[in-house]
Amino acid sequence: MSLSKFDSFRQKLMPKLTHDIGKSHFKKKVKGTKKTKITKVLICRPNQRLGNMLLITPLLQELTTTFPDCTIDLIVKGGVAKPVFQEYKNVNEIIILPRKPFKELFKYLKIFFSVKIKKYDLVVSGDKKSSSGRILTYLSNAKYKVFGTLEKEAEDNEEDYYHMAKNNVYLLRYYLQQIGYPISTVAVPVLDLKLTESEILNGKNILDNLITNTSKKTILLFTFATGNKCYSKKWWSSFYGALTEKFGETYNFLEVLPVENVSQIDFKAGSYYSKDIREIAAVIANAALFIGGDGGVMHLAAATKTTTIGLFSVTPTHKYTPYGNKNGFIDTKTGTVEDYMLTIERKL
Repeated sequence: MSLSKFDSFRQKLMPKLTHDIGKSHFKKKVKGTKKTKITKVLICRPNQRLGNMLLITPLLQELTTTFPDCTIDLIVKGGVAKPVFQEYKNVNEIIILPRKPFKELFKYLKIFFSVKIKKYDLVVSGDKKSSSGRILTYLSNAKYKVFGTLEKEAEDNEEDYYHMAKNNVYLLRYYLQQIGYPISTVAVPVLDLKLTESEILNGKNILDNLITNTSKKTILLFTFATGNKCYSKKWWSSFYGALTEKFGETYNFLEVLPVENVSQIDFKAGSYYSKDIREIAAVIANAALFIGGDGGVMHLAAATKTTTIGLFSVTPTHKYTPYGNKNGFIDTKTGTVEDYMLTIERKL
């Protein structure tokens, strides 16, 4: 069996094997014991996707608000986590797992078992469905461990419990409540890249140099997406035509290009290309509106506080809609292009 086939088999098997991990932890290890001061925290989110890293920024903010003096380590995959979390002062160490564990098995196992050596006060699995995250949480040397196994109780209390940016925050709040911490009733923090003033100013300069009329605000488009989330050129041609007809006199249009440097509107609008995540975000932060398909760049836009509209046809909106501020989504399985324009007009 090839490594790729074995890895695919592993991904299907592991959720079944790890489903019950942690179910007995709260009952046996925590409830009724003396409360420990929390200063060292580990978040286990072994994933390399930009969107998934951004979706745990509310969890980081929740932890630093609740425990201002804490230091936070993260276990992730890939290098995207470093620019995402570089302005989070409480983040101490970002531990990067190999993206292909069976090609670097020793390094992979070394990180897995290193969590048993370093002592933490609290360990949080960043996604309750992540098999690797649950195993790392289980192996960790910590008294308090949030696996995401108390979801039924939390679900009953929170209407929007299932959103990926909020779910782990609600689980953390419920867990902390059970061990004697005060109940938090404030809104879940929004996604935040924590752009600096100099980054935003640089983004403004870049945007101003790319548009012809700086007196008009700018609508940014991201026309690419992965797999079946990517809309056809025909769909985008109709959508972009309606956009320019309705808003062309009052707004500039600029397309943010993906790393693949392709355009579903055949470069009909001006375009901007960069591989620097924070620079892309800084440019977006200076726009009036961002429109793009469900994906990492959509969540990047939401993390800048620029009003973001996500285009959805495949993935569930209740889990992935751009969270925070005036953000919203368009379900392209229903309605007409005219309906979509009205949604955009309301956001503007």
